[in-house]
Amino acid sequence: MSYFSGIYPGLRTGLITLSWLPVVYTFSNHVYQPCQISGMSMTPTFNPGVATTEKDIAIVQKFNVRRPNSLVRGDVVMFRSPQNPEKLLTKRVVGLQGDEILAKSPPYPKKVAKVPRNHLWVEGDNAFHSIDSNNFGPISQALVTGKVVAIVYPFSRFRADIRKGGRDARKPPDREDVKLLDDFE
Repeated sequence: MSYFSGIYPGLRTGLITLSWLPVVYTFSNHVYQPCQISGMSMTPTFNPGVATTEKDIAIVQKFNVRRPNSLVRGDVVMFRSPQNPEKLLTKRVVGLQGDEILAKSPPYPKKVAKVPRNHLWVEGDNAFHSIDSNNFGPISQALVTGKVVAIVYPFSRFRADIRKGGRDARKPPDREDVKLLDDFE
């Protein structure tokens, strides 16, 4: 019988619990983390109900998201806003490095946007309520903090497929067509 078990029965349990805190902290910051997603920019993929104020809770994969070619079109990513780094945004990847995207202009100043190396073009599923790459341009992949892999709450949406939704990347017309469009404006 140990010295502590006779004097302080809860001390052993408390010490074991405290020893697991670094493991839980490391796991949630570097492997998987639950995150609450709020706002209307990703409706109907997240927060589809207009009658409720319930916000979705999703699992975010934190590892291997900054490696080149680790993300594909259709992935939903969480990233730091290029306009306010303290704010996290959730958007769908629409274009990868080297892609040419027909941007929604205005607000984007160019009709055709070329996604630079190690950058992504991201957009919200709800185009009318989304501030995305059409506003601030392609984002650096270094701003990505995680990839949303599943909805865990509300329980009724636990099996929802988050890969469905968004739009396909708008491919620009042939170069001659772009030149003709520029001539008319």
